[in-house]
Amino acid sequence: MEMGILSYLIFIPLIGAVVLLIVGRERDGFSRLFALIVSLVNFALSIPLYTNFDASTHQMQFVEKMNWVESVGITYHLGIDGISLLLILITTLLTVLSILSSWTSVTSRVREFMAAMLLLETGIIGVFCALDLFLFYVFWEAMLIPMYLLIGIWGGERRIYAAIKFVLFTLAGSLLMLVAIIWLYFAHGQATGNYTFDLLELYGFSVEHNAQYWLFLAFFLSFAIKVPLFPLHTWLPDAHVEAPTAGSVILAGVLLKMGTYGMLRFCLPLFPEASLYFTPHIMVLSVIGIVYGALVAMVQTDVKKLVAYSSVSHLGFVVLGIFAMNMQGMQGGIIQMVNHGLSTGALFLIVGMIYERRHTREISDFGGLGRTMPWFSTFFMIATLSSIGLPGLNGFVGEFLILLGVFKASTLFGVIATSGVVLAAVYMLWMFQRVVWGEVTHKENQDLSDLSIREWAVLVPLVVLMIWIGVYPKSFMDKTEASASHLVSQVQAHQIKGARTASVEGFDTLPLGSVGRRFSP
Repeated sequence: MEMGILSYLIFIPLIGAVVLLIVGRERDGFSRLFALIVSLVNFALSIPLYTNFDASTHQMQFVEKMNWVESVGITYHLGIDGISLLLILITTLLTVLSILSSWTSVTSRVREFMAAMLLLETGIIGVFCALDLFLFYVFWEAMLIPMYLLIGIWGGERRIYAAIKFVLFTLAGSLLMLVAIIWLYFAHGQATGNYTFDLLELYGFSVEHNAQYWLFLAFFLSFAIKVPLFPLHTWLPDAHVEAPTAGSVILAGVLLKMGTYGMLRFCLPLFPEASLYFTPHIMVLSVIGIVYGALVAMVQTDVKKLVAYSSVSHLGFVVLGIFAMNMQGMQGGIIQMVNHGLSTGALFLIVGMIYERRHTREISDFGGLGRTMPWFSTFFMIATLSSIGLPGLNGFVGEFLILLGVFKASTLFGVIATSGVVLAAVYMLWMFQRVVWGEVTHKENQDLSDLSIREWAVLVPLVVLMIWIGVYPKSFMDKTEASASHLVSQVQAHQIKGARTASVEGFDTLPLGSVGRRFSP
Protein backbone atom coordinates (compact mmCIF):
# COMPACT_ATOMS: atom_id res chain seq x y z
CA MET A 1 0.00 0.00 0.00
CA GLU A 2 1.30 3.43 -0.92
CA MET A 3 1.28 6.04 1.79
CA GLY A 4 -1.63 8.44 1.48
CA ILE A 5 -2.05 11.97 2.70
CA LEU A 6 -3.26 10.88 6.14
CA SER A 7 -0.13 8.83 6.74
CA TYR A 8 2.00 11.80 5.74
CA LEU A 9 0.11 14.02 8.17
CA ILE A 10 0.71 11.53 10.98
CA PHE A 11 4.33 10.63 10.34
CA ILE A 12 5.90 13.88 9.12
CA PRO A 13 5.81 15.38 12.65
CA LEU A 14 7.12 12.09 14.07
CA ILE A 15 10.06 12.04 11.64
CA GLY A 16 10.63 15.73 12.34
CA ALA A 17 10.80 15.05 16.09
CA VAL A 18 13.32 12.23 15.60
CA VAL A 19 15.50 14.37 13.34
CA LEU A 20 15.32 17.21 15.85
CA LEU A 21 16.45 14.99 18.72
CA ILE A 22 19.39 13.71 16.65
CA VAL A 23 20.76 16.92 15.11
CA GLY A 24 19.34 19.74 17.23
CA ARG A 25 21.76 19.65 20.17
CA GLU A 26 22.75 23.06 21.57
CA ARG A 27 21.19 24.80 18.57
CA ASP A 28 18.06 26.46 19.93
CA GLY A 29 17.53 28.68 16.90
CA PHE A 30 17.73 25.71 14.56
CA SER A 31 15.32 23.69 16.76
CA ARG A 32 12.70 26.44 16.73
CA LEU A 33 12.97 27.05 13.00
CA PHE A 34 13.01 23.36 12.08
CA ALA A 35 9.92 22.59 14.22
CA LEU A 36 8.09 25.58 12.73
CA ILE A 37 8.91 24.45 9.17
CA VAL A 38 7.76 20.88 9.86
CA SER A 39 4.48 22.11 11.37
CA LEU A 40 3.94 24.52 8.46
CA VAL A 41 4.50 21.69 5.97
CA ASN A 42 1.94 19.58 7.83
CA PHE A 43 -0.57 22.43 7.86
CA ALA A 44 -0.08 22.95 4.12
CA LEU A 45 -0.62 19.22 3.53
CA SER A 46 -3.87 19.29 5.52
CA ILE A 47 -5.45 22.00 3.32
CA PRO A 48 -6.13 19.59 0.38
CA LEU A 49 -8.22 17.52 2.79
CA TYR A 50 -10.63 20.46 2.91
CA THR A 51 -10.49 21.41 -0.77
CA ASN A 52 -10.83 17.83 -2.06
CA PHE A 53 -13.37 16.65 0.49
CA ASP A 54 -16.69 15.38 -0.90
CA ALA A 55 -19.31 16.94 1.37
CA SER A 56 -22.18 15.02 -0.22
CA THR A 57 -21.44 11.71 1.51
CA HIS A 58 -20.97 10.44 5.04
CA GLN A 59 -18.61 7.70 3.85
CA MET A 60 -15.00 7.73 5.01
CA GLN A 61 -12.62 9.44 2.59
CA PHE A 62 -8.85 9.38 1.93
CA VAL A 63 -8.99 5.80 3.21
CA GLU A 64 -5.80 3.79 3.70
CA LYS A 65 -5.93 0.17 4.79
CA MET A 66 -3.45 -2.66 5.09
CA ASN A 67 -3.00 -5.69 7.32
CA TRP A 68 -0.81 -5.00 10.32
CA VAL A 69 -1.07 -7.98 12.69
CA GLU A 70 -3.15 -10.22 10.49
CA SER A 71 -3.26 -13.17 12.89
CA VAL A 72 -5.40 -11.22 15.39
CA GLY A 73 -7.27 -8.95 12.96
CA ILE A 74 -5.37 -5.71 13.55
CA THR A 75 -5.20 -3.40 10.53
CA TYR A 76 -3.54 -0.11 9.71
CA HIS A 77 -6.78 1.58 8.75
CA LEU A 78 -7.13 5.33 8.34
CA GLY A 79 -9.91 7.52 7.02
CA ILE A 80 -11.81 10.71 7.79
CA ASP A 81 -15.31 12.11 7.52
CA GLY A 82 -16.54 15.67 7.96
CA ILE A 83 -16.21 15.53 11.74
CA SER A 84 -12.57 14.47 11.81
CA LEU A 85 -11.75 16.76 8.86
CA LEU A 86 -12.30 19.96 10.85
CA LEU A 87 -10.50 18.62 13.90
CA ILE A 88 -7.42 17.70 11.86
CA LEU A 89 -7.36 21.16 10.29
CA ILE A 90 -7.52 22.93 13.64
CA THR A 91 -4.83 20.59 15.01
CA THR A 92 -2.35 21.42 12.26
CA LEU A 93 -3.11 25.16 12.53
CA LEU A 94 -2.84 25.36 16.32
CA THR A 95 0.42 23.40 16.28
CA VAL A 96 1.99 26.03 14.02
CA LEU A 97 0.71 28.89 16.18
CA SER A 98 1.74 27.18 19.43
CA ILE A 99 5.31 26.66 18.22
CA LEU A 100 5.45 30.26 17.04
CA SER A 101 4.10 31.48 20.39
CA SER A 102 6.90 29.64 22.23
CA TRP A 103 9.67 31.39 20.30
CA THR A 104 10.85 33.51 23.25
CA SER A 105 8.94 32.04 26.20
CA VAL A 106 10.68 28.63 26.12
CA THR A 107 14.40 29.10 26.73
CA SER A 108 15.45 25.83 28.36
CA ARG A 109 15.71 22.46 26.59
CA VAL A 110 14.27 24.01 23.45
CA ARG A 111 15.10 21.00 21.27
CA GLU A 112 13.19 18.61 23.54
CA PHE A 113 10.25 21.01 23.81
CA MET A 114 9.87 21.30 20.05
CA ALA A 115 10.21 17.53 19.63
CA ALA A 116 7.45 17.01 22.23
CA MET A 117 5.17 19.41 20.32
CA LEU A 118 5.69 17.48 17.09
CA LEU A 119 5.14 14.13 18.79
CA LEU A 120 1.94 15.48 20.30
CA GLU A 121 0.72 16.46 16.83
CA THR A 122 1.40 12.91 15.58
CA GLY A 123 -0.66 11.36 18.38
CA ILE A 124 -3.59 13.75 17.99
CA ILE A 125 -3.89 13.43 14.21
CA GLY A 126 -3.59 9.65 14.57
CA VAL A 127 -6.56 9.64 16.96
CA PHE A 128 -8.72 11.56 14.47
CA CYS A 129 -7.74 9.32 11.53
CA ALA A 130 -7.71 5.80 13.05
CA LEU A 131 -10.48 3.43 11.95
CA ASP A 132 -9.06 0.41 13.76
CA LEU A 133 -9.78 0.23 17.50
CA PHE A 134 -6.30 -1.08 18.35
CA LEU A 135 -4.66 1.64 16.26
CA PHE A 136 -6.92 4.25 17.86
CA TYR A 137 -5.92 3.09 21.32
CA VAL A 138 -2.22 3.21 20.43
CA PHE A 139 -2.50 6.84 19.32
CA TRP A 140 -4.75 7.70 22.27
CA GLU A 141 -2.14 6.46 24.74
CA ALA A 142 0.88 7.75 22.79
CA MET A 143 -0.51 11.27 23.01
CA LEU A 144 -0.19 11.16 26.81
CA ILE A 145 3.61 11.02 26.84
CA PRO A 146 4.46 14.33 25.13
CA MET A 147 1.66 16.16 26.98
CA TYR A 148 2.94 14.79 30.29
CA LEU A 149 6.45 16.01 29.43
CA LEU A 150 5.23 19.46 28.35
CA ILE A 151 3.47 19.98 31.67
CA GLY A 152 6.03 18.21 33.85
CA ILE A 153 9.19 19.82 32.44
CA TRP A 154 8.15 23.26 31.17
CA GLY A 155 5.22 23.90 33.48
CA GLY A 156 4.81 26.08 36.56
CA GLU A 157 5.68 25.52 40.21
CA ARG A 158 3.19 22.66 40.72
CA ARG A 159 3.93 21.08 37.35
CA ILE A 160 4.73 17.57 38.63
CA TYR A 161 1.48 17.36 40.57
CA ALA A 162 -0.53 18.60 37.57
CA ALA A 163 1.24 16.27 35.12
CA ILE A 164 0.75 13.17 37.27
CA LYS A 165 -2.89 14.05 37.91
CA PHE A 166 -3.47 14.48 34.18
CA VAL A 167 -1.94 11.09 33.39
CA LEU A 168 -3.70 9.21 36.22
CA PHE A 169 -7.14 10.53 35.26
CA THR A 170 -6.63 9.77 31.58
CA LEU A 171 -5.13 6.33 32.20
CA ALA A 172 -8.02 5.33 34.47
CA GLY A 173 -10.46 6.03 31.66
CA SER A 174 -8.21 4.48 29.04
CA LEU A 175 -8.08 1.16 30.87
CA LEU A 176 -11.87 1.01 30.95
CA MET A 177 -11.91 1.64 27.21
CA LEU A 178 -9.28 -1.05 26.61
CA VAL A 179 -11.40 -3.63 28.44
CA ALA A 180 -14.42 -2.63 26.34
CA ILE A 181 -12.41 -2.84 23.10
CA ILE A 182 -11.22 -6.36 23.92
CA TRP A 183 -14.74 -7.44 24.93
CA LEU A 184 -16.16 -6.05 21.68
CA TYR A 185 -13.45 -7.81 19.70
CA PHE A 186 -14.31 -11.23 21.16
CA ALA A 187 -18.07 -10.67 21.02
CA HIS A 188 -17.88 -9.87 17.31
CA GLY A 189 -15.58 -12.80 16.66
CA GLN A 190 -17.76 -15.31 18.48
CA ALA A 191 -20.91 -14.07 16.77
CA THR A 192 -19.54 -13.83 13.21
CA GLY A 193 -16.36 -15.90 13.18
CA ASN A 194 -14.43 -12.78 12.14
CA TYR A 195 -12.17 -11.44 14.88
CA THR A 196 -11.46 -7.83 13.99
CA PHE A 197 -10.74 -4.41 15.45
CA ASP A 198 -11.95 -2.70 12.27
CA LEU A 199 -14.37 0.04 13.32
CA LEU A 200 -16.41 0.06 10.12
CA GLU A 201 -17.07 -3.67 10.43
CA LEU A 202 -17.98 -3.29 14.09
CA TYR A 203 -20.54 -0.61 13.14
CA GLY A 204 -22.59 -3.35 11.53
CA PHE A 205 -22.50 -5.55 14.64
CA SER A 206 -25.45 -5.36 17.02
CA VAL A 207 -24.25 -5.80 20.60
CA GLU A 208 -26.72 -7.65 22.81
CA HIS A 209 -28.68 -5.46 25.19
CA ASN A 210 -27.14 -6.12 28.60
CA ALA A 211 -23.56 -5.88 27.37
CA GLN A 212 -24.25 -2.77 25.30
CA TYR A 213 -24.99 -0.67 28.36
CA TRP A 214 -21.82 -1.64 30.19
CA LEU A 215 -19.68 -1.21 27.08
CA PHE A 216 -21.17 2.22 26.50
CA LEU A 217 -20.28 3.24 30.06
CA ALA A 218 -16.70 2.03 29.65
CA PHE A 219 -16.18 4.04 26.46
CA PHE A 220 -18.15 7.03 27.69
CA LEU A 221 -16.29 7.40 30.98
CA SER A 222 -12.98 7.41 29.16
CA PHE A 223 -14.19 10.15 26.84
CA ALA A 224 -15.96 12.09 29.61
CA ILE A 225 -12.68 12.32 31.55
CA LYS A 226 -10.98 13.72 28.48
CA VAL A 227 -13.70 16.33 27.79
CA PRO A 228 -13.81 16.76 30.87
CA LEU A 229 -17.45 16.41 31.91
CA PHE A 230 -18.55 17.30 35.42
CA PRO A 231 -17.67 15.80 37.94
CA LEU A 232 -14.57 14.33 36.19
CA HIS A 233 -13.09 17.76 35.49
CA THR A 234 -10.78 18.33 38.47
CA TRP A 235 -7.56 17.56 36.56
CA LEU A 236 -8.18 20.27 33.94
CA PRO A 237 -7.64 23.54 35.88
CA ASP A 238 -4.36 22.23 37.36
CA ALA A 239 -3.11 21.07 33.96
CA HIS A 240 -4.02 24.38 32.29
CA VAL A 241 -2.55 26.61 34.97
CA GLU A 242 0.75 24.72 35.20
CA ALA A 243 1.21 23.97 31.48
CA PRO A 244 3.29 26.29 29.30
CA THR A 245 1.27 28.47 26.93
CA ALA A 246 1.71 26.11 23.97
CA GLY A 247 0.58 23.17 26.10
CA SER A 248 -2.53 25.02 27.24
CA VAL A 249 -3.40 25.99 23.67
CA ILE A 250 -3.17 22.40 22.39
CA LEU A 251 -4.89 21.05 25.49
CA ALA A 252 -7.86 23.40 25.18
CA GLY A 253 -7.91 23.63 21.41
CA VAL A 254 -7.62 19.96 20.49
CA LEU A 255 -7.06 17.45 23.30
CA LEU A 256 -10.36 18.10 25.02
CA LYS A 257 -12.13 17.55 21.68
CA MET A 258 -10.77 14.01 21.58
CA GLY A 259 -13.38 13.22 24.24
CA THR A 260 -16.34 14.63 22.34
CA TYR A 261 -14.97 13.14 19.09
CA GLY A 262 -14.88 9.72 20.79
CA MET A 263 -18.53 10.08 21.77
CA LEU A 264 -19.45 10.82 18.17
CA ARG A 265 -17.21 8.18 16.60
CA PHE A 266 -17.74 5.31 19.06
CA CYS A 267 -20.47 5.74 21.70
CA LEU A 268 -23.39 6.76 19.48
CA PRO A 269 -22.89 4.50 16.42
CA LEU A 270 -21.65 1.41 18.31
CA PHE A 271 -24.15 1.57 21.18
CA PRO A 272 -27.20 3.56 20.00
CA GLU A 273 -29.68 1.99 22.44
CA ALA A 274 -27.41 2.60 25.40
CA SER A 275 -26.79 6.15 24.15
CA LEU A 276 -30.54 6.80 24.21
CA TYR A 277 -30.88 5.19 27.62
CA PHE A 278 -28.21 7.34 29.25
CA THR A 279 -29.05 10.56 27.39
CA PRO A 280 -31.09 12.16 30.22
CA HIS A 281 -28.33 11.48 32.76
CA ILE A 282 -25.64 12.85 30.44
CA MET A 283 -27.68 15.98 29.74
CA VAL A 284 -28.09 16.56 33.48
CA LEU A 285 -24.32 16.33 33.99
CA SER A 286 -23.80 18.65 31.01
CA VAL A 287 -26.04 21.43 32.30
CA ILE A 288 -24.52 21.10 35.79
CA GLY A 289 -21.08 21.46 34.19
CA ILE A 290 -22.20 24.52 32.20
CA VAL A 291 -23.46 26.37 35.28
CA TYR A 292 -20.80 25.07 37.69
CA GLY A 293 -17.92 25.95 35.35
CA ALA A 294 -19.32 29.45 34.84
CA LEU A 295 -19.85 30.10 38.55
CA VAL A 296 -16.37 28.89 39.51
CA ALA A 297 -14.80 30.91 36.68
CA MET A 298 -16.56 33.99 38.01
CA VAL A 299 -14.63 33.94 41.32
CA GLN A 300 -11.15 33.28 39.92
CA THR A 301 -8.40 35.82 40.51
CA ASP A 302 -5.96 34.17 38.06
CA VAL A 303 -6.92 34.96 34.48
CA LYS A 304 -5.55 31.65 33.18
CA LYS A 305 -7.54 29.68 35.72
CA LEU A 306 -10.63 31.64 34.76
CA VAL A 307 -10.20 30.65 31.12
CA ALA A 308 -9.57 27.04 32.22
CA TYR A 309 -12.87 26.84 34.11
CA SER A 310 -14.64 28.46 31.17
CA SER A 311 -13.62 25.36 29.18
CA VAL A 312 -15.55 23.15 31.61
CA SER A 313 -18.64 25.26 30.89
CA HIS A 314 -18.13 25.46 27.11
CA LEU A 315 -17.45 21.74 26.68
CA GLY A 316 -20.64 21.08 28.66
CA PHE A 317 -22.43 22.87 25.80
CA VAL A 318 -20.77 20.60 23.24
CA VAL A 319 -21.79 17.39 25.04
CA LEU A 320 -25.30 18.78 25.56
CA GLY A 321 -25.64 19.47 21.85
CA ILE A 322 -24.41 16.01 20.89
CA PHE A 323 -26.87 14.26 23.20
CA ALA A 324 -29.82 16.41 22.17
CA MET A 325 -30.00 13.67 19.50
CA ASN A 326 -31.21 15.94 16.73
CA MET A 327 -29.61 17.60 13.73
CA GLN A 328 -29.43 21.13 15.13
CA GLY A 329 -27.79 20.04 18.37
CA MET A 330 -25.38 17.67 16.62
CA GLN A 331 -24.26 20.27 14.06
CA GLY A 332 -23.96 22.86 16.81
CA GLY A 333 -21.87 20.53 18.96
CA ILE A 334 -19.50 19.72 16.11
CA ILE A 335 -18.94 23.34 15.01
CA GLN A 336 -18.61 24.42 18.64
CA MET A 337 -15.73 21.98 19.06
CA VAL A 338 -13.89 24.03 16.44
CA ASN A 339 -15.11 27.36 17.82
CA HIS A 340 -13.91 26.59 21.31
CA GLY A 341 -10.50 25.65 19.96
CA LEU A 342 -10.23 29.00 18.20
CA SER A 343 -11.54 31.29 20.94
CA THR A 344 -10.04 29.57 23.97
CA GLY A 345 -6.79 28.88 22.11
CA ALA A 346 -6.58 32.62 21.36
CA LEU A 347 -7.31 33.49 24.99
CA PHE A 348 -4.52 31.23 26.26
CA LEU A 349 -2.13 32.73 23.72
CA ILE A 350 -3.09 36.22 24.89
CA VAL A 351 -2.62 35.25 28.55
CA GLY A 352 0.80 33.85 27.65
CA MET A 353 1.78 37.07 25.91
CA ILE A 354 0.95 39.26 28.91
CA TYR A 355 2.58 36.76 31.28
CA GLU A 356 5.83 37.03 29.29
CA ARG A 357 5.79 40.77 29.90
CA ARG A 358 4.62 40.90 33.52
CA HIS A 359 5.29 37.40 34.94
CA THR A 360 1.95 37.44 36.71
CA ARG A 361 -1.54 36.28 35.84
CA GLU A 362 -3.39 37.91 38.74
CA ILE A 363 -6.23 40.06 37.45
CA SER A 364 -5.58 42.61 40.20
CA ASP A 365 -2.07 43.23 38.84
CA PHE A 366 -3.43 44.69 35.62
CA GLY A 367 -5.81 47.47 34.59
CA GLY A 368 -5.56 50.10 31.92
CA LEU A 369 -3.83 47.91 29.34
CA GLY A 370 -6.03 49.47 26.68
CA ARG A 371 -4.00 52.63 27.08
CA THR A 372 -0.55 51.05 26.86
CA MET A 373 -1.28 48.05 24.60
CA PRO A 374 -4.14 49.04 22.26
CA TRP A 375 -3.61 46.32 19.63
CA PHE A 376 -3.19 43.63 22.29
CA SER A 377 -6.42 44.82 23.89
CA THR A 378 -8.22 44.76 20.54
CA PHE A 379 -7.35 41.11 19.92
CA PHE A 380 -8.19 40.34 23.55
CA MET A 381 -11.62 41.93 23.09
CA ILE A 382 -12.38 39.94 19.91
CA ALA A 383 -11.38 36.65 21.57
CA THR A 384 -13.48 37.52 24.64
CA LEU A 385 -16.55 38.37 22.55
CA SER A 386 -16.06 35.19 20.53
CA SER A 387 -15.96 33.16 23.73
CA ILE A 388 -19.25 34.59 25.00
CA GLY A 389 -21.00 34.09 21.65
CA LEU A 390 -21.46 37.57 20.21
CA PRO A 391 -23.47 37.47 16.94
CA GLY A 392 -21.13 37.89 13.99
CA LEU A 393 -18.40 35.81 15.62
CA ASN A 394 -17.94 32.03 15.61
CA GLY A 395 -19.08 31.30 19.16
CA PHE A 396 -22.61 32.50 18.43
CA VAL A 397 -23.12 30.01 15.60
CA GLY A 398 -22.35 26.95 17.71
CA GLU A 399 -24.20 28.07 20.83
CA PHE A 400 -27.29 29.10 18.87
CA LEU A 401 -27.53 25.74 17.10
CA ILE A 402 -26.92 23.85 20.34
CA LEU A 403 -29.65 25.78 22.12
CA LEU A 404 -32.04 25.17 19.22
CA GLY A 405 -31.40 21.44 19.47
CA VAL A 406 -31.63 21.37 23.26
CA PHE A 407 -34.90 23.33 23.37
CA LYS A 408 -36.26 20.86 20.83
CA ALA A 409 -35.37 18.02 23.22
CA SER A 410 -36.20 19.69 26.54
CA THR A 411 -37.36 23.19 27.40
CA LEU A 412 -36.04 22.85 30.95
CA PHE A 413 -32.51 21.92 29.90
CA GLY A 414 -32.61 24.64 27.27
CA VAL A 415 -33.44 27.31 29.84
CA ILE A 416 -30.68 26.14 32.21
CA ALA A 417 -28.15 26.02 29.39
CA THR A 418 -29.12 29.55 28.33
CA SER A 419 -28.28 30.77 31.82
CA GLY A 420 -24.74 29.54 31.13
CA VAL A 421 -24.52 31.95 28.19
CA VAL A 422 -25.52 34.83 30.46
CA LEU A 423 -23.01 33.80 33.13
CA ALA A 424 -20.26 33.53 30.50
CA ALA A 425 -20.87 37.14 29.53
CA VAL A 426 -20.65 38.13 33.20
CA TYR A 427 -17.32 36.50 34.05
CA MET A 428 -15.60 37.17 30.72
CA LEU A 429 -16.61 40.83 30.43
CA TRP A 430 -15.88 41.48 34.10
CA MET A 431 -12.41 39.98 33.67
CA PHE A 432 -11.84 42.01 30.49
CA GLN A 433 -12.95 45.20 32.21
CA ARG A 434 -10.51 44.75 35.10
CA VAL A 435 -7.58 43.87 32.86
CA VAL A 436 -8.01 46.35 29.99
CA TRP A 437 -10.16 49.31 31.02
CA GLY A 438 -9.65 51.98 33.62
CA GLU A 439 -6.53 53.81 34.69
CA VAL A 440 -3.07 52.29 34.82
CA THR A 441 -2.75 51.67 38.55
CA HIS A 442 0.52 49.69 38.52
CA LYS A 443 3.61 51.44 37.24
CA GLU A 444 4.88 48.13 35.80
CA ASN A 445 2.08 48.35 33.21
CA GLN A 446 2.94 51.84 31.96
CA ASP A 447 5.76 50.89 29.63
CA LEU A 448 4.58 47.52 28.33
CA SER A 449 5.29 46.94 24.65
CA ASP A 450 2.40 46.23 22.31
CA LEU A 451 2.24 43.20 20.01
CA SER A 452 5.32 42.21 18.06
CA ILE A 453 5.19 41.09 14.42
CA ARG A 454 5.45 37.47 15.56
CA GLU A 455 2.52 37.90 17.96
CA TRP A 456 0.47 39.49 15.18
CA ALA A 457 1.22 36.43 13.05
CA VAL A 458 -0.02 34.19 15.88
CA LEU A 459 -3.32 36.00 16.53
CA VAL A 460 -4.44 37.19 13.09
CA PRO A 461 -5.25 33.70 11.67
CA LEU A 462 -7.44 32.92 14.68
CA VAL A 463 -9.35 36.20 14.45
CA VAL A 464 -9.86 35.73 10.70
CA LEU A 465 -11.39 32.30 11.35
CA MET A 466 -13.56 33.63 14.18
CA ILE A 467 -15.07 36.21 11.84
CA TRP A 468 -15.24 33.82 8.87
CA ILE A 469 -17.21 31.18 10.79
CA GLY A 470 -19.34 33.86 12.46
CA VAL A 471 -20.32 35.47 9.15
CA TYR A 472 -20.33 32.46 6.80
CA PRO A 473 -20.51 29.19 8.78
CA LYS A 474 -21.86 27.32 5.75
CA SER A 475 -18.35 26.79 4.37
CA PHE A 476 -17.52 24.66 7.41
CA MET A 477 -20.90 23.20 8.34
CA ASP A 478 -21.44 21.84 4.83
CA LYS A 479 -18.45 19.57 5.39
CA THR A 480 -20.01 18.03 8.51
CA GLU A 481 -23.67 17.93 7.48
CA ALA A 482 -23.69 14.51 5.80
CA SER A 483 -21.80 12.85 8.68
CA ALA A 484 -23.97 14.49 11.33
CA SER A 485 -27.18 13.63 9.47
CA HIS A 486 -26.14 9.98 9.12
CA LEU A 487 -25.25 9.75 12.80
CA VAL A 488 -28.55 11.28 13.90
CA SER A 489 -30.52 8.97 11.59
CA GLN A 490 -28.70 5.93 13.04
CA VAL A 491 -29.67 6.86 16.58
CA GLN A 492 -33.21 7.89 15.69
CA ALA A 493 -33.76 4.58 13.92
CA HIS A 494 -33.14 2.83 17.23
CA GLN A 495 -35.26 5.42 18.98
CA ILE A 496 -38.25 4.46 16.83
CA LYS A 497 -37.41 0.77 17.05
CA GLY A 498 -37.18 0.98 20.82
CA ALA A 499 -40.29 3.10 21.38
CA ARG A 500 -41.61 0.36 23.62
CA THR A 501 -40.43 0.16 27.20
CA ALA A 502 -37.10 -1.64 27.48
CA SER A 503 -36.33 -3.56 30.60
CA VAL A 504 -32.63 -4.29 30.88
CA GLU A 505 -31.19 -6.52 33.53
CA GLY A 506 -29.17 -4.46 35.99
CA PHE A 507 -30.82 -1.16 34.96
CA ASP A 508 -34.04 0.57 35.88
CA THR A 509 -36.86 0.35 33.37
CA LEU A 510 -36.93 3.43 31.16
CA PRO A 511 -38.93 4.15 28.02
CA LEU A 512 -36.71 4.51 24.98
CA GLY A 513 -39.19 6.64 23.08
CA SER A 514 -38.90 10.22 21.98
CA VAL A 515 -36.03 12.01 23.66
CA GLY A 516 -38.02 15.23 23.53
CA ARG A 517 -41.10 13.69 25.18
CA ARG A 518 -39.02 11.87 27.72
CA PHE A 519 -37.46 14.85 29.42
CA SER A 520 -39.64 17.76 28.55
CA PRO A 521 -40.85 19.28 31.83
